[in-house]
Amino acid sequence: MADTKEQFEAVIRQCRNVYTGKMGDYGPSWRIMRPQSITDQIFIKAKRIRSIEIKKESRINEGILPEFIGIVNYGVIGLIQLALGFSDSNDIDSQQALELYDKYITETKELMYAKNHDYDEAWRMMRISSYTDLILTKLNRIKEIENNDGATAVSEGVDANYMDIINYALFGLIKLTYND
Repeated sequence: MADTKEQFEAVIRQCRNVYTGKMGDYGPSWRIMRPQSITDQIFIKAKRIRSIEIKKESRINEGILPEFIGIVNYGVIGLIQLALGFSDSNDIDSQQALELYDKYITETKELMYAKNHDYDEAWRMMRISSYTDLILTKLNRIKEIENNDGATAVSEGVDANYMDIINYALFGLIKLTYND
């Protein structure tokens, strides 16, 4: 699992660098987004990945790697918004946004390490297209939960689904980056 941890840390750094760059450009402007809008933003990125996977071409000069990075970062933003609620203004500064990013990506990463132990790195034998489909499935579940005002009878909540989405996207990034 040493390689897995190193690879996870490397792709998380890559995602955090993009997030940090966006903080420099826009600050935490995403604070005004309601959780449903974040779910839809992740959905758009996952649908684009699936479209590229099926069509085997992209007319925009970006592949699926930046979309997986976007999914990771919007997933973390979703966790932050669930915890803080949305705001009508940038009520936190970029430093606070980075601290919150670190908090939630660490919680998500620790969940992956625990699951990875139990599943014995089965994700390494999966296809990237399966991660895409699982992300889309989780998004459909989140939409149902959101449509039910967050109520679930026996299922995990939106936050657990966001964490799973983040981890599937990180798996995709690892496989794309390291050709696993």
